[in-house]
Amino acid sequence: MNILVLGSGGREHTFAWKIAQSEHCSNLFVAPGNSGTSAIATNLNISVTDFEAIKEQVLQNKIELVVVGPEDPLVKGIHDYFLGDNDIKHIPVIGPQKAAAQLEGSKEFAKEFMSRHNIPTAAFKSFTADTIAEGYEFLESLKPPYVLKADGLAAGKGVLILDDLEDAKTELKNMLLEAKFGNASTKVVIEEFLDGIELSCFVITDGKDYKILPTAKDYKRIGQGDTGLNTGGMGAVSPVPFATEAFMEKIESKIVKPTISGLIQDNLPYVGFIFIGLIKVGDEPKVIEYNVRMGDPETEVVLPRLKTDLVEIFKAMSNQTLSDIELEIDDRAATTVMLVSGGYPESYEKGKEIHGIDEVKNSLVFHAGATLSEGKVVTSGGRVMAITSYGKTYKEAIKKSYQSINKLCFDKMYYRKDIGFDL
Repeated sequence: MNILVLGSGGREHTFAWKIAQSEHCSNLFVAPGNSGTSAIATNLNISVTDFEAIKEQVLQNKIELVVVGPEDPLVKGIHDYFLGDNDIKHIPVIGPQKAAAQLEGSKEFAKEFMSRHNIPTAAFKSFTADTIAEGYEFLESLKPPYVLKADGLAAGKGVLILDDLEDAKTELKNMLLEAKFGNASTKVVIEEFLDGIELSCFVITDGKDYKILPTAKDYKRIGQGDTGLNTGGMGAVSPVPFATEAFMEKIESKIVKPTISGLIQDNLPYVGFIFIGLIKVGDEPKVIEYNVRMGDPETEVVLPRLKTDLVEIFKAMSNQTLSDIELEIDDRAATTVMLVSGGYPESYEKGKEIHGIDEVKNSLVFHAGATLSEGKVVTSGGRVMAITSYGKTYKEAIKKSYQSINKLCFDKMYYRKDIGFDL
């Protein structure tokens, strides 16, 4: 098959790396891709939301399967675009249709979905500029810390957790009246704070059946000990040591099954990945959020542990024969550490040459915000590379990742030295 992966990050490089290993893959394309994907696939310089250009390339390159990496094209309806066009409607798209992608596109939609299907989550209410006074009252009824979430897509940065009531009111005003997160915060969901430890559960579904992929835990904050600003993710560990068999059974029965049956009941067509952000409160799992695609950097630890041919899985998902597939998982742990540009997640410089990539032998190097310029690999984003390693335990794996990082450098390179510290 000729296969197209949409996206340009570490997640998409990992997808490309895994797909390239399949005997079912003839030609692999990534749009727009990065310096890492260019070594194993053909990069196409088009935007993930330029559906017309994507169609043109799909026809030109006789693409037979499209795998959507990021959320933006899904929320904007790329799957529906394919289904609505006679020339390309026969081509399977891995990613939900627009109506179902609202699980990530709107926090309010997701919370209402959970409450309708009795899926455990934090108590919440949503507010707009017109109901800001009620928002202040709701904040007054809660105990600190206060959780404010922009309803729409805000690139992983639309969530604020504040300890002070007056600060929370000020930020609510900034979000609703000053458009702190642009259109994403024209509506804000306020919810009770859940105290516990987080993990991510990844599910694949063909719209009828599902399979659960390995769990992972990512580290969102820029600073050691989970301090400082939120980022797109600074590293990840898989499996999650505290996700015991008994706890996973609770996740499946209380969250995964009702999510899949809820999608069917609500007539929300879904072929793709469901990323369930969870928190373990006491001994109970609760949902923090849904994402309608794989996480990043979690993909960089989940897919390396998947032994089953990924293209066979995608074919089964698009034919609704997922129940026939047996997932084979590597017993080893995998960890990844993200190298980022100095200044990230605020302003940072680009175009810094990355040295030492060829010297890394014991880890996988997944390129993210990196591109080729005059034959050299240079930085092009905030999160530059994910360094993934295997080990008998996550501690052994993380040690290997840090040893590999010692061989890499670029100007103002930064990374967290404590991934897995809380496990």
